[in-house]
Amino acid sequence: MLFLGACYGVAALGGIATASSVGTWYQTIRKPEWTPSGQVIGTVWTFLYGMMAISAWLAWRQTGWCGSMGQAWVQPWLIAFGIQLALNLAWSWLFFGLRSPGLAMIDIVLLWAAILVTLWLIWPLSRVGGILLLPYLAWVSFAGVLNFVIWWMNRG
Repeated sequence: MLFLGACYGVAALGGIATASSVGTWYQTIRKPEWTPSGQVIGTVWTFLYGMMAISAWLAWRQTGWCGSMGQAWVQPWLIAFGIQLALNLAWSWLFFGLRSPGLAMIDIVLLWAAILVTLWLIWPLSRVGGILLLPYLAWVSFAGVLNFVIWWMNRG
């Protein structure tokens, strides 16, 4: 439940930023013809957040919160998962909240790398958990291309 709450909490906070501009500023900027509709984007993200949460839960079942032998350090996969979740949230606030596709582009590159690290750390713990992150990586790859094209089409 904790991972579902964290993932869908990020979705809700990102939704606040998105709602601030999706009906106004976002409608006025140039976008490529292949930009998905808001309904498609929302549906995809709903599934992705759920798969992210299940992936984290599967890894947690294997490791718990802390390192081996009861050491007081946090699992590396959990740190990576938290970082990618924070970068995921930051993207919405940068793109929609600040209306800055350029800053959002920097964030999405970091997000992509953080997802890859998270996947790499979870894979040996749970192959299914790793597989569940592959659509997320693919979607963020697509979103990165879309973000870049939007930035390019609307630059100064």
